[in-house]
Amino acid sequence: MTRPVTLFTGQWADLPLEEVCRLASGWGYDGLEIACWGDHLDVARAAEDDTYLDGRRALLDKYGLQVHAISNHLNGQAVCDDPIDERHRAIVHPRVWGDGDPEGVRRRAAEEMKLTAHAAARLGVRTVVGFTGSKIWKTVAMFPPVPESMIDDGYADFAARWNPILDVFDEVGVRFAHEVHPSEIAYDYWTTTRALEAVGHREAFGLNWDPSHFVWQDLDPVGFLWDFRERIYHVDCKDAKRQVGNGRNGRLGSHLPWADPRRGWDFVSTGHGDVPWESCFRMLNTIGYDGPISVEWEDAGMDRLVGTPEALAFVRRLAFDPPAASFDAAFSNGA
Repeated sequence: MTRPVTLFTGQWADLPLEEVCRLASGWGYDGLEIACWGDHLDVARAAEDDTYLDGRRALLDKYGLQVHAISNHLNGQAVCDDPIDERHRAIVHPRVWGDGDPEGVRRRAAEEMKLTAHAAARLGVRTVVGFTGSKIWKTVAMFPPVPESMIDDGYADFAARWNPILDVFDEVGVRFAHEVHPSEIAYDYWTTTRALEAVGHREAFGLNWDPSHFVWQDLDPVGFLWDFRERIYHVDCKDAKRQVGNGRNGRLGSHLPWADPRRGWDFVSTGHGDVPWESCFRMLNTIGYDGPISVEWEDAGMDRLVGTPEALAFVRRLAFDPPAASFDAAFSNGA
């Protein structure tokens, strides 16, 4: 069941895709989780232009790389978000932003996600990773007091906007793996449960498991894998380090930049934080996950040219295959 180890290209979108391919191949990665921004993958072109798609395939083949998933977090974020503001203008595709009218941005973002499903299918990829956005993340502090009807409306809004997108995913045989992440409709254990309920547990909607978002919230990433084992469609390896305990650093980050020592937590390169990686990989074996293990490099205190090959070595050492037989089978006399 040896799983491919891939590199998520989202944090490398400042480089041309060919340069990322060259680096990843040289380090020994098996493939890429390709981000749909920068010059890495234009979903509108990939959904319609055979020549463009052939060029992407040729580039991967040139460097001996596979692709098992593509990711469109940035445009997916705008499907449900409220408010839509200058933060979104900075991340969505210009054709999604358009004139900046908030509802227009949401509708164009939804169309972009439908195009992403078509692009994935034409590329021969079964999984799209991404964000959903959330109408109600702004209420997370629960003050001013939030009526239950407002929360109900947030999940109803998510279902109304995403079910038509998921219909297209079903039509083309692709699955959406939502990354459980603060600022999304599903950001912890119970909001994941409710999000799945909101879309009727339909098969097209599953989860991208990234444990870095669990540890600073005091959630159990291992137990999450077990409880949602039927919905783990993709795995991203990113780490986080807690920096609380001094009576000053808070969980919410205090509006401080990454790597600031006053933050209560920070993203760090895989293997340098508080994720219990060996237990996580053992649980992935237990639930029979055989998809890619995708390294997502984020560390404001480490050069990516150092952290990314080091993360690959770390994952290869710990993401071992389960045994072919139980160790105590050797005790049997065969009777």
